[in-house]
Amino acid sequence: MTESTAAAPTLSPSDVFAPHDEKDPSTPIWLVSDAASLSTVGEIDATAQHWLAGARFTSAPRKQAVFPGPGGALGGVVLGQGNGQAADPCGPSELLVGQLPQTLPAGLYHLARETPHAELAAIAWGLGAYRFRRYKTQGGAEPPARLKIPAGLDHQAIVNQVGAVWKGRDLINTPASDLGPEELEAAAATLARAHGASIHTIVGDDLLAGGFRLIHAVGRAHPRSPRLIDVRWQRPGGRADAPAITLVGKGITFDTGGLDIKPASAMLLMKKDMGGAAAALTLAELIMSRGLDVRLRLLIATAENSIAGDAFRPGDVLTSRSGRTVEIGNTDAEGRLVLADALSLADEESPDTLITFATLTGAARVALGPDLPALFTDDDAFAASVASHGMATGDPVWRLPLWPGYERHLDSDVADMNNVYESPFAGAITAALFLKRFVKNARRFAHFDLYGWRPAPRPLGPKGGEPHTARALFSMLAKEAQA
Repeated sequence: MTESTAAAPTLSPSDVFAPHDEKDPSTPIWLVSDAASLSTVGEIDATAQHWLAGARFTSAPRKQAVFPGPGGALGGVVLGQGNGQAADPCGPSELLVGQLPQTLPAGLYHLARETPHAELAAIAWGLGAYRFRRYKTQGGAEPPARLKIPAGLDHQAIVNQVGAVWKGRDLINTPASDLGPEELEAAAATLARAHGASIHTIVGDDLLAGGFRLIHAVGRAHPRSPRLIDVRWQRPGGRADAPAITLVGKGITFDTGGLDIKPASAMLLMKKDMGGAAAALTLAELIMSRGLDVRLRLLIATAENSIAGDAFRPGDVLTSRSGRTVEIGNTDAEGRLVLADALSLADEESPDTLITFATLTGAARVALGPDLPALFTDDDAFAASVASHGMATGDPVWRLPLWPGYERHLDSDVADMNNVYESPFAGAITAALFLKRFVKNARRFAHFDLYGWRPAPRPLGPKGGEPHTARALFSMLAKEAQA
């Protein structure tokens, strides 16, 4: 751990929202689409319209302007929506509201008119207001721009959704000096306490006794002990036969690559190699805070992949919890190893839904880029549903195949399988097929290979950590729970 410093004050999601009946005066925000030019917005007077015309405001997506009111005070804000489905990276244009809280002056604002996706607009405001300031010591946080949550929406539910994402981002953004396996366990314990969940953790050499030899091997070279975190939750009074949903997150808190060491440039962002665990924690909090009627289990396999005299080696053969042996073709393919042991444990209960989250392969990023996590599943209905919810919430995914013809890529001459394929081709698919070998009983299985990072500021958040897929899956699971 680094020495603690006096950090600048930080914001919470509740700081950027106000109830719809807040009595303080607020500035209106007009969302203007291609089909509704300024001349049709009767509430904006002619003087303001002339002013905006002079400023060459258009209704193109992301175009925004402020205009003066009587006496030179701030009169209002206009935001272009384009065709109404032009959000960034995708979804209804109301998601573009996320760019406003960091570009508008401090003060109180409200949406001037009803909009079809008011809840998305409010959530976008909260996501766009996020900043990671834990290590900033000079000056306080600027006063936030605040939004009145539109009437008819659940204020607390919106704050909870935004708060879960903020916490996931905080975890990813925190450097490895202050976030190791123990701190990741502490984050899970805090979540469990807040929602009345149980938590059990297997640490260090106790992993060997439990058969989690792959997790132990990956983390044994670092003084911070590897561990398997196991959280269980069910809504009070929930059905005994409610759907069993198990989330499994990759929690590699820093990845040197092990003895197959990464080049320095490839290590710069390796604090985010626990992004899968952050996504799983974010989704778990969303489920708990909404009180979905499910039987939830959260498993996080966490370790630091380091280098020391007892580091696992290329060519080693390790026995997984399932009993199958794995030849280590590359120590930098460690994420699939820790997930394999956690998946074996999860699958023993035959859950209805089993989902893994991992910053697993560079191959997925080469194929789909940073904004688009890869989805692997054999369940067509699940794939279509989560893709649809992802597009609708601005949290997209893209399906790649679990192509059985590539199973041969995992062949080993000395063990049941290898953890890598020596060719550069189809790396993300091969990794997903490796994980699938440890799932036999779950009714449906899905694996998300995500980046966990936003490389540049966008409307839904600044540059930095992002628990991709959590909002899309929550939207889907919430709808399923209502069916």
